[in-house]
Amino acid sequence: MTDEQLLRYSRHILLDELGVEGQQRLLQSHALVIGAGGLGSPVALFLGSAGVGRITLVDADTVDLTNLQRQLAHNLARVGQPKVLSAAAGIAAINPEPEVRALQQRAGAALLDEWVPQADVVLDCSDNFATRHLVNAACVRHGRPLVSGAALGFDGQLSVYDTRRADSPCYACLFPPDPGFEEQRCATLGVFAPLVGIIGSMQAAEALKLMSGMDSQLPGRLLVLDARRMEWNEIRLQPDPACACCREHRGPTQ
Repeated sequence: MTDEQLLRYSRHILLDELGVEGQQRLLQSHALVIGAGGLGSPVALFLGSAGVGRITLVDADTVDLTNLQRQLAHNLARVGQPKVLSAAAGIAAINPEPEVRALQQRAGAALLDEWVPQADVVLDCSDNFATRHLVNAACVRHGRPLVSGAALGFDGQLSVYDTRRADSPCYACLFPPDPGFEEQRCATLGVFAPLVGIIGSMQAAEALKLMSGMDSQLPGRLLVLDARRMEWNEIRLQPDPACACCREHRGPTQ
């Protein structure tokens, strides 16, 4: 690391769990972020400020005035711009070092099969059930850890799915695909602005731990937040032996 990097990342380097080696791993890591909205905003900014060397942002949308209530990577001057370019500009304003690739595309199967194998960790910051299942399936196929968050209304959830471990379920073990599922969106139900910041920041924290070599303690645990009462609940998870998505891709027990 350069002298400037040692100064910029000094508060990480002072942590025994990270140190110079952990920070160096972050500088050499690649994070794939699906979604540059409410959850993707804090994720992108924290990964960038922490010095993750490569960040790939995937989102097909543009910045809208209604986004600014909660999507803090964007601002009024960037309304109408692609969210991925706006988020990349937000990262660069804090830290110009990360190599940020902005893909203004939907996260389809072909795109995911191209980019998931190149990433050290994948963060699902999307806002719909179909995309979450596509991202999960790609992470299972290519053996990459998935940091998954969701937020709607006053309710949030967070987990890490890592089928490199035999004791970790995948997203589909917990939420099986359902063609009849009726999607709920914040455009109709609303979302409490700080909620996406809380969940997105925690996604970034888990991803940074994974990339730095600290590992994550969340596989097999689902954290659920009721922001009305600011109350957390934890659900213990087990792999579903009948899961069509991950049963053939599971790794050894750790």
